Amino acid sequence: MINTQQNPELAVIGGGPAGLAAAAAAYDAGCKNILLLERDRELGGILNQCVHDGFGNFIFGASMTGPEYAHRFVREVRRRPGIKLLTGTMVLSLSPERRLTAANPEGLLTLQPEAVILAMGCRERSRFQVLLPGYRPAGVYTAGAVQRLINMEGVMPGERIVILGSGDIGLIMARRLTLEGARVLGVFEIAPRPGGLTRNVVQCLDDFSIPLYLSHTVTFLHGKKRLEGVNVAPVDEKGRPQSGAERFIPCDTLILSVGLIPENELTRQAGIPLDPATGGPVVDQDMATSVPGFFACGNVVHVHDLVDYVTLTAQRAGRGAARYLRNRKTGGEARVMAGEGIAYVVPQRLSLPADEAVDLYFRVQAEQREVRLQALHRGTVLAQKKERMVRPPEMLRLTLDPSRLSGLAGGDTIEVTLKGEAVHESKA
Repeated sequence: MINTQQNPELAVIGGGPAGLAAAAAAYDAGCKNILLLERDRELGGILNQCVHDGFGNFIFGASMTGPEYAHRFVREVRRRPGIKLLTGTMVLSLSPERRLTAANPEGLLTLQPEAVILAMGCRERSRFQVLLPGYRPAGVYTAGAVQRLINMEGVMPGERIVILGSGDIGLIMARRLTLEGARVLGVFEIAPRPGGLTRNVVQCLDDFSIPLYLSHTVTFLHGKKRLEGVNVAPVDEKGRPQSGAERFIPCDTLILSVGLIPENELTRQAGIPLDPATGGPVVDQDMATSVPGFFACGNVVHVHDLVDYVTLTAQRAGRGAARYLRNRKTGGEARVMAGEGIAYVVPQRLSLPADEAVDLYFRVQAEQREVRLQALHRGTVLAQKKERMVRPPEMLRLTLDPSRLSGLAGGDTIEVTLKGEAVHESKA
C-alpha cells in the first residue's frame, strides 16, 4: 500500500489533452496542490499517435501534429511545481464521496481529494458492439489500434485493407496506409453521409482516389485463422442489407471506424447522472457535474471533433474546480435544451448567476444548408449566427454574452434551435 503524505486538493484523472489543460488552468486559478493520474506510460493521450497535422489552429494559430500539440501542454504542466504527475497509474474505483483507489507497479494508492476532474477521454466501438457476423479471425482492428501500430510501433497490419465506417480516424488511416504501401480497397459507410469531417473526406479519400461507398455495410467475415475477405452489401433506408446484392471482397485486414464512446465507468461509480444523448455526464458552464466536487471535460463529456475545443472545455473545468475549492456556494440553475433540429447541447444546465460568457457546443440532427442557429429564452434571442452548411459530424458553437444572461432565474430554460433547408442525402 502506498500512503501519500496528504490528499491533494484536486485530482485530475487522465493525462491526455483534456487532463493536461485542466490541471494547468486549475493551477493558474489558485489551486496549488494537484495530482494528475495517467494510466499510460507517457502523458499526451491519443495525441501521441496522431502524427498528422491539423491540431492547434484555434488555440495557437498554427497547424501542428498531435505530439507537438501534446508537448506544449506537457511542458506547461511540468513547469508548475504544484502539479504532481503519476503515469502508469490506473484508477480502479471512485466513490460519490471522492474516495479514489488507483494501482501502479508500486502498489495501491488511496486518496480522497476535495475535488476531482474527470478527463478519461473516449474509447472505440468494437466489432461486437456493431454485431458483425462471421468468424473471429486475426486481421480485424479498430482504427485507433492500427494508428498506434503504424505510428508508434512501426508495424503494418496488412496489405489489402477494407475500412468499415467513415469516422475521422478511419479516414486518416486510409491515407496513412496508402502512403505506407497498402492498398485500401474502399471505405464502407452504413449511413447515407460520411461520418467524419468534410476536410478529411477530401484530403484522405478524394486526394488519394480511395472509394467511399455510402449506404453500404459489411455483412460477413471470411477466414478462420486470418481474415480472407468480407461480404459487403448496400443497405436500405433503415440500414438493412439488401438481399441478393452482396459481393465478396478479398482482403487480409478489416479496420473498424464505427464511432467513439465516452469513457464513463468511473463516472457511473461516482453516481454522476449521464446524458443519454451524449453518453457523458450532465454539466454546467464550469463543467461541474450534478455531484458536488466532480468536474468533467473533453471527450468524457461528449465526443469533440477538434482537440482545440477539448482544450477550451478543459481550461474551463480547471478554473471551475479552483473556484469551487475557494467558494462552494451555489445559486439556482437554468436548463439548456436541444430544440428543433438539434441533437444535443453541452452544457445542459447553467449555474446562476452566470457572470462570464458561456459557450454552448452542439450538433445537428441532419445535414442542412443556409441555416440560422439561435439560443432562445422565452422567445428572446440570446445569441444567433448563420451557417451556409451544417452536418452532424461537425460540432457547432454559440457564445452567450453574460449581459444577456443577467435576467435568468432558477428553473428557466434556454433552447437552442435551427432553421434551414434540408439537404437531399445521396446513396451513391
